Amino acid sequence: MAEPIRIPAPDAVGDIVAGEPPVPITVWHVPAPHPGDTMSITLADRLVRNFTHGRRLVLDLTSGEQLARAARAARRRHARHTPQDLSGDIRRASLVVAGWPLERTEPVPFLADCAQRVMAGGCVAMVLGAAELTVNQVLIAAARAAGLTYLQHIVAAHDLTGQRGQLGDGGTHLSVHSDVLVFSSSQDALRGSADG
Repeated sequence: MAEPIRIPAPDAVGDIVAGEPPVPITVWHVPAPHPGDTMSITLADRLVRNFTHGRRLVLDLTSGEQLARAARAARRRHARHTPQDLSGDIRRASLVVAGWPLERTEPVPFLADCAQRVMAGGCVAMVLGAAELTVNQVLIAAARAAGLTYLQHIVAAHDLTGQRGQLGDGGTHLSVHSDVLVFSSSQDALRGSADG
């Protein structure tokens, strides 16, 4: 049987700092998410439009309806999942988006499940909530172990109007951005996981 033609995700747009290494850093100016949501509708829309084509499937492991709305607006297929049911579905997605941290979920098996669900040339985007700086390295190592390639680091800078220099409750600094780590899947990675 002939292998279907794979179309890679489109190149990201934004303020990209080229480098090999490091992974390009892109800054997107987007609104902050509402409390309890993983991302704003603007961030969801940019992820869907930058990392998917046509009627491809977007797997949603986020909190809130922003990714579903963005997928509908871009005419992409959408399916909501939890980390526990991710490995049970056999459809491959062009984009898998998850918030991190996820309750009762370890990064290595979770990203291995994501790698099995994303099509060749597709992407896995991890939207980090307020987290320690070491979380990036943990997720990058887990993605690499799953056969995913660290593609891009997106800094989703939130509107600072009226908040510049202010402290939150308890004297902590206000959150002014979210990090999004984007990993890509290659045909070689999928072939290796099928062989191993």
